[in-house]
Amino acid sequence: MRLLEEKIKMEGRVINDNVLKVDSFLNHQIDPQLMNEIGKEFARSFAAEGITKIVTIESSGIAPAVMAGLYMNVPVIFARKRKSITLTDDLLTASVHSFTKNETNELAIAGKYLNENDKVLIIDDFLANGEAALALVKMVKQANASVAGIGIVIEKSFQPGAHKLKEQGLRVESLARIASLSNGEVTFITEKMEELV
Repeated sequence: MRLLEEKIKMEGRVINDNVLKVDSFLNHQIDPQLMNEIGKEFARSFAAEGITKIVTIESSGIAPAVMAGLYMNVPVIFARKRKSITLTDDLLTASVHSFTKNETNELAIAGKYLNENDKVLIIDDFLANGEAALALVKMVKQANASVAGIGIVIEKSFQPGAHKLKEQGLRVESLARIASLSNGEVTFITEKMEELV
C-alpha cells in the first residue's frame, strides 16, 4: 500500500535494526484519513471471506480494525491486556509476550462475543515474531470460530512472524512489508525481491 509506505518513510523513525517508531500516525497519535484507507484496503482484501467479526488487541490494533469493521459492516472485538472487574466469566484467554515492551500480558475476550458460526479476521498493527497474532488465533479457536485471515498494517519481514503464521496455513495480508531497518533506513520488500524469495 503505497500511501502507508510513504507515511512510514516520511514520519517513521528507525530506533535500531529491529524497532520502527510510528507513533505519529499509528500507535499513539492516529491519522484518521490513513486509518480509513487502511480499513478500506483490508475490507477489499478479505471481501470474499464472509467475515462476521474482526478481532484485535488493545490498543494499537483498534483504529485499523474499527475502520475495517466499518467497511465490512461487522463488529470489532478487542482483546484486553489487563484484568477488568467486569470481564470475569466465560473468558477466552491467552498469554502474549511483547517484543517491543519486553513484557508478557494475559489477554482476555468475553466468550459471548465469538462462537462456532463466526469467520474471524484478525487485525494488528505490527507483525514481528508472530506472538500476538498466534495468541489471537488461539483465542478464536477456543470459541470454535474459524480464522479467515490475518491483516497486518506493518510486517517486519526480516523477523519470523509471517513465516510462522503461514506455516500453520493462515492467510496473512500485510499492507507494508519491511525488508530491513539497517543503517537507520526503512527498506520495503519490492515485487522484484518477492520473485527472488
